[in-house]
Amino acid sequence: MSVARLSTENNNSKPKRARIEASLVLGFSADDKIRTIQPHDNALVVTLRIKGYDVKRVLVDQGNPVEIMYPDLYKELNLKPENLTAYDSPLVSFEGKTVTPRGQIRLPIQTSSDVVEVDFIVVNAYSLYTAIVAKPWLHALETVSSTLYQKVKYPSNGQVKEIVGNQSMARQGIVVAILHRPNAESSASTERNL
Repeated sequence: MSVARLSTENNNSKPKRARIEASLVLGFSADDKIRTIQPHDNALVVTLRIKGYDVKRVLVDQGNPVEIMYPDLYKELNLKPENLTAYDSPLVSFEGKTVTPRGQIRLPIQTSSDVVEVDFIVVNAYSLYTAIVAKPWLHALETVSSTLYQKVKYPSNGQVKEIVGNQSMARQGIVVAILHRPNAESSASTERNL
């Protein structure tokens, strides 16, 4: 979708002519839901190319102020402790626990022909995801993302490009989270007794 803006050229030697400039509009329509399972409440989980590797189970989190990398991805990318720079601020996990980061590392994320470098905070904690991309990446790429439509859209070379979420991967993550919870059985039996 594009919006046309009219402007007139002010040139005394030529008659005035209207010039049309196209601006990209990033948004969603009913067509964007076509290949999604509706209704749903899935997280937006995508595959991104990080440091030259296709990385699955990356959570797109609009509310998070920093990009996060978990141990499995850190190992798979063959990163070493000497690759990290200091990062001293503690973080709060999904469970509400304080997590001390191991450090941070700047890595490229490639989408189509666009490359954005971001600082990942490396944490040694369990996660369903291999990484979380957040506001710094979303803003640098000038994206609009939607969990409802399961897409990330961004402008690139005069076009609107998109990254499509993987609902199956998001749903598998929910099952893994329930099975991983240490007190899942005790809370389920407590609910039955109420």
